[in-house]
Amino acid sequence: MRPARFLIVLLLAYLAVFVQAGFDVPRVWLNGQINLVPPLMVYTALRLNLTCVTALAVLAGLWLDSLSANPLGASILPLFLTGFLLLPQREVLLQELDYAQLVLGAAASAAVPILTLILVLTKGLDPGIGWHSLWQLAVLTITGGVLTPALFRLLDRIEKALLHPPAPTLLFRPDRDMRRGRY
Repeated sequence: MRPARFLIVLLLAYLAVFVQAGFDVPRVWLNGQINLVPPLMVYTALRLNLTCVTALAVLAGLWLDSLSANPLGASILPLFLTGFLLLPQREVLLQELDYAQLVLGAAASAAVPILTLILVLTKGLDPGIGWHSLWQLAVLTITGGVLTPALFRLLDRIEKALLHPPAPTLLFRPDRDMRRGRY
């Protein structure tokens, strides 16, 4: 794992949280909020390690909660659980396929708000649930699923453009001169 890759993910999470809080155009058009942090968690869980998943869950959860009506820290555990459950399964998941990314992004985008709602309800707060909440959950799920493959492509392109490929670790260099026979 390269630290620069994780710094790019953190920067994108920071920008995503503040852009989705600052711009009302998608919220007005769709009549629901778009959340890019669960697709970022899917990317982090499939491409990075547990330390990165934990740090993204804590930082992005605090950023999300500081700009929303949630109590501070309510989004940390749902984000962490989403990433933590994907980590051991990443070897069997077909993470390079767009369809698998879409399904995982939609599942994460649906699971995070539901788990956050459960945490807020267990805390004794009234989040104001109604029929409109189902529409908002559908918007979150569909947009999270559709944006996840695009996010994978974007982050792969950014990584390819900004980061050098790892140096090969060959014990035998094919360009070295070998002398055979007597010294």
